[in-house]
Amino acid sequence: VQLQASGGGLVQTGGSLRLSCVFSGDTFETYHMGWFRQVPGKEREFVAAIIRRSGASTIYADSVKGRFIIARDNPRNTVYLQMNSLKLEDTAVYYCAADQSLHSIRINNPDYWGQGTQVTVSS
Repeated sequence: VQLQASGGGLVQTGGSLRLSCVFSGDTFETYHMGWFRQVPGKEREFVAAIIRRSGASTIYADSVKGRFIIARDNPRNTVYLQMNSLKLEDTAVYYCAADQSLHSIRINNPDYWGQGTQVTVSS
């Protein structure tokens, strides 16, 4: 499995960005997908997850609930993270991840990681 994340950049507080992550190497719809983020000197933290197949169920960290939306497009093998009302503290490298176990994603231990994309929020 390979994951290719993109869409990061520089944005002002209150702005929006959409991250994308393209999945390849296996059957996308059979994988739960997640987004994580990391700042220097801190552990990688969970941001959001979406269940496999229908994507009908999503989970968010409290810090992003109501501002971020995770979605998947199975025909395009892509998972998205729409980030709205961005805050300075959202600045981080964002990683997408995949696992056939949702539990593994929830404990920050998915089988597959993307390469990361930098998001910088400025005042």
